[in-house]
Amino acid sequence: MPVLLVTRSPSLHDAVVPLCAAAGVEVEVCADPGLSLASWGEADLVLVGDDLAEAVAGLAPARRTGVHVVGLSPGDAVFRHAVDLGAASVIDLPDAAAWLVDAVADVGERGSPGRTVGVVGGTGGAGATTLACALAQWHAARAPTLLVDADPLGPGLDRLLGMEDVAGVRWEGLVETTGRLGARALREAVPRRDHLGVLTWAGLRRRLDVPTARRVLPTAVRGHGLVVLDLARQSAALGELADRCDDLLVVTPATVPGLAATARLVADLGRETRAGLVLRPGGVGDADAERVTGLPVVAAVADQRGLAASVDRGLGPLAGRGPLARAARDLLDAA
Repeated sequence: MPVLLVTRSPSLHDAVVPLCAAAGVEVEVCADPGLSLASWGEADLVLVGDDLAEAVAGLAPARRTGVHVVGLSPGDAVFRHAVDLGAASVIDLPDAAAWLVDAVADVGERGSPGRTVGVVGGTGGAGATTLACALAQWHAARAPTLLVDADPLGPGLDRLLGMEDVAGVRWEGLVETTGRLGARALREAVPRRDHLGVLTWAGLRRRLDVPTARRVLPTAVRGHGLVVLDLARQSAALGELADRCDDLLVVTPATVPGLAATARLVADLGRETRAGLVLRPGGVGDADAERVTGLPVVAAVADQRGLAASVDRGLGPLAGRGPLARAARDLLDAA
């Protein structure tokens, strides 16, 4: 059951149920506090009316996330009952109707969380940003995808994809927002072309606000099938962001200097989960690259003809078939 509404109030019923219906989300309305416990743990979102908050709290239901007390101008006593319930908030309708709409819409979209793939260069100029764009473009042909720019000194992912003039919220705008951020709201707010959304900066002076990233990334995963992070190799936040990834791809040329730099990066990360090496052309073989870095080689990407021209035309790196398309397909299909 996506939404459980516990109330006897006709006014509260008429305020909440139409919002759920508009979002295409099923709602169970229960007027008996005791009977509501049968669905308490199964519902994705629990809304306890202020008229029954004291009664439900008196039953001491199991603590869980996703519980909110909702009312039409609820009184001060309701906040005490909300604390007893372990509720996350008290929703005052109709003032907080927009918040509730986003929360219900998220429930309607909820399924398995999307996959997060991080891409970082083991050395400068390895082509990590190009690979990140290619992964996002390949997946966006199939499902909603978000490409996240986490490298303040990079060229700007919207520019590489020819989306710099597409309207939408950038990092700067998200830093200024407070409160709950819905998955659908984020997906619709960022610059987007078809299924591909991009989150980057607008101005030349850039800084990744880590608290904002902590707030945005879980929301992004709820609203997209794939989130690709283009990570900065020299960043205090690299370790934390890498730990949020289901897979980490470290891109490096198969050269002695490139692999030496990559080995230092891998040692600093201390990452023991799913990380793999993506090799660019060089004279060092796969076995030696794995021995030096301690990472398995998961792909090798040859130079792609016409890459610069494709980016300059606003098509992004994944234009037609080529080494990048094959690598993107193999890397994403392998999971």
